[in-house]
Amino acid sequence: MHLPPADRTTSPYTGFTRAHWEAAADSLLTAVEPYASEDRALYHLPGDRASWSGRLSDGLEGYARTLLLAAFRRDEKALERYATGLAAGVSGVWPRIEDRSQPLVEAASIALALRLTRDLLWDRLDEGVRQRTAAWLADALSAEPWPCNWELFPVTVGGFLAEIGHEPDASREAIDRGLERIEQWYAGDGWYTDGDGRKYDYYNGWAMHLYPVLHAWLESDERLLDLYGDRLSRHLCDYSRLFGGDGAPMHQGRSLTYRFATTAPLWLGALTGRTPLHPGETRRLASGALKYFLDRGAVDDRGLLSLGWHGPDESVLQGYSGPASPYWASKGFLGLLLPPDHEVWTAPEEPGPAERADAVTPLGPPNWLLQSTRSDGVVRLHNHGSEDVRYDPYYTRLAYSTVTTPSDSCDNSVFVGGDPSRTGIEPLGTGDGWTASRHTAAGGARVSSVVLARGATEVRAHLVAGAQPGTAVRVTGWTAPDGVRAELLPAVGLDDDLTGVTTGDTTLFVALARLTAEADPVPLPETVAVTASGEGEFTVRWSVGPEVRVRLDGTGVNVD
Repeated sequence: MHLPPADRTTSPYTGFTRAHWEAAADSLLTAVEPYASEDRALYHLPGDRASWSGRLSDGLEGYARTLLLAAFRRDEKALERYATGLAAGVSGVWPRIEDRSQPLVEAASIALALRLTRDLLWDRLDEGVRQRTAAWLADALSAEPWPCNWELFPVTVGGFLAEIGHEPDASREAIDRGLERIEQWYAGDGWYTDGDGRKYDYYNGWAMHLYPVLHAWLESDERLLDLYGDRLSRHLCDYSRLFGGDGAPMHQGRSLTYRFATTAPLWLGALTGRTPLHPGETRRLASGALKYFLDRGAVDDRGLLSLGWHGPDESVLQGYSGPASPYWASKGFLGLLLPPDHEVWTAPEEPGPAERADAVTPLGPPNWLLQSTRSDGVVRLHNHGSEDVRYDPYYTRLAYSTVTTPSDSCDNSVFVGGDPSRTGIEPLGTGDGWTASRHTAAGGARVSSVVLARGATEVRAHLVAGAQPGTAVRVTGWTAPDGVRAELLPAVGLDDDLTGVTTGDTTLFVALARLTAEADPVPLPETVAVTASGEGEFTVRWSVGPEVRVRLDGTGVNVD
């Protein structure tokens, strides 16, 4: 990908300006063109993998997600090509939108793109094409979505159809129904779960906030914008902390192949004026993420986004991931809707949270603890409240970071009887420098866990209850890449190989952990000391900071 020279005056951290974003968008749009069908209704991107929806749906996905990029870019020549494809697609090429079908997802991208570019695309279409397009989209108004962020796809389609006067009553009903349904998943402080349960991840930003806020903004509905915009602003206080000093987003959750779609809520806050971030901080975080992926091979030698994280990587994919799925990264170009003279483009870059100071930040609704260190820019997420409906290494590990990926060896886990399973995660609270949870382990044993953090150091404690005496217990820590140091030392109940055995109804195991990119850190044992003082009780003495007493039992945790 050919980009302009770095601008270190306006952008001292990344060198990226609006011109870099425009060049990246143009390059991505150019690269997909050879893979368009003759009628331009489908984009069949190369690769052996197909999603579980099939080739036709995957081709529609390629059209819809790259159309969204063209809409944010407001590229008239590109939009002319997509207009040709639209006319063919709604004339019998595209599959119908049915209950819980992938075309419902893509209909939302198409509707949003059409709404954003009415003057450049929709208003220039023949009346017959407009009627067929509206009729195709209208199936989304009654199609049943999966009970998660999918509820917002009929909202997005309904917003466009209501605006053009097509089935206005049904459109309004779909909007009201979808917005009402997501209320049951709003957990407070700017956080949603992605459906029932405790599925906290990037879907908060690129779906649960994106669609309602954009809808309210496009409607000029101040009541809705106050509601959803204020939630977004609160979310961004936490969300901005999920980016490392190198620009990397946190490596946690599903659909990570969307990559710099993680920047969408940052731009959305600036676009709608609902953000706590300074303009230069917004651009630094967003440009940092784009640069992070472009520098690490996210775009292949054909100019295409691969299915993966840096380059191709099967481990971050789901069954619904098809060749064009990565192009939901298009959402990251939302900032191009801001005019070139907007302060988010003109203000000098400012450091992000991970670059300003060491911080240990509790996040209430997901029951997470974020731990960042300025010296190396690493951000660590201690997960004591998020899980998927099934065991998933991207949800159920004890910790994630901006410089590591979940390993096949089950890093950041507690093995009870040789099994690392962690299900039924129950939050036990989070506070100043700590977070805790309880979960079900192998054989029905219950494990109460607490982590305390200061600087780059962690104290991890696990109280195992309900296991037979003599049951083997092993704890694991970080698996670090080159250039990063991972440490795990026994403190209570563990041998040097980080294993121990249960000795009664409850047994306490404590380890010291650290993940750091510092070249020569202070030895880990010199940063903290731990002494057990009773069943489930221990004291933490930091080398710098207050002494902390902790009590874990079968019902909760007390930290003082």
